[in-house]
Amino acid sequence: MVQARKFGAAFSIPGEATSLTEADGYHVVGLADGGSLVAHAVLVATGVRYRRLDVPGLDRLERSSVYYAATEFEARLCRQDPVTVVGGGNSAGQAACFLARRSPVVNLVIRHDDLGRDMSRYLADRVEQSPRITVWRDSEVRELIGEEGFEEVLLHQLQSDDEQRVATRALFMLIGAAPHTAWLQGELPLDPKGFILTGPAADGSDGMFGTRRRGVFAVGDVRSGSVKRVASAVGEGSVAIRQVHEFLEAEGRR
Repeated sequence: MVQARKFGAAFSIPGEATSLTEADGYHVVGLADGGSLVAHAVLVATGVRYRRLDVPGLDRLERSSVYYAATEFEARLCRQDPVTVVGGGNSAGQAACFLARRSPVVNLVIRHDDLGRDMSRYLADRVEQSPRITVWRDSEVRELIGEEGFEEVLLHQLQSDDEQRVATRALFMLIGAAPHTAWLQGELPLDPKGFILTGPAADGSDGMFGTRRRGVFAVGDVRSGSVKRVASAVGEGSVAIRQVHEFLEAEGRR
């Protein structure tokens, strides 16, 4: 932020973009406070909101024992403790396999009975073949249990209606994410999940981070097909800024 101020950047904190329109060849970003910003170019980096389970105990334990990604950092925190992963997609399967390298007990909770339904077959096979991973099919998390720390997760079996408390010290919630793109509906092409289409997928002419609307770019988690990692988002932002400069030069606006 210090560097940005040094180069003359202006900040609107707190600020919320609510619309994107065009007027007289410029892009107009509407703001929640009723104001607007007029720009030659717009770079959208609004990210995503990771989906959360609405269950008792989450608010109490979220800061210390609930994670939305499984990296080396989280794996070290879990040490040799039993952990639980919620989700049936590739992200959940990859997390379960990764965590099984350290934790002797990894519980994978899915709401249906077919592990290969939403997960690549090769990955589903790896999960099923791991002696450290237990797949809880047709199940859902009903409660996080623990006062001083996370102790157990209450699982509900959807077919039998049975409930079981399972020891766990950390919960990895990998049930998808919703991009912050509601304010762009009807203005930019989005994929079926609401992520912004860029590059060839958007028939754009401003490079791989350009959208169909000339002068509007998107980077990071909000972009369709992005890697969803901090390092990747930072790299995308750096490259996209160069593309913004190239666009401004081509348009004679620098």
